[in-house]
Amino acid sequence: MTTKNLSKSPEPEAPATEVKTTPATSADVRAPMETITLSHHLNIGGTAYLPGAKVRVSADYARRLRLQGYVART
Repeated sequence: MTTKNLSKSPEPEAPATEVKTTPATSADVRAPMETITLSHHLNIGGTAYLPGAKVRVSADYARRLRLQGYVART
């Protein structure tokens, strides 16, 4: 019979969530930006983003990613 260790050890804190802003995909730099959470692996501008990554992109690009199923439903 095995016994469980019931003593509480300090758990490491989760790393701070970092939101990366991608380069503007449109010519208008004043375009509204949105923060999205990716549900799949995606390469944007030569940078690889893993599922669960929070990325700040233009509203138009976020809409296109939602239609293609790349944005997690939270």
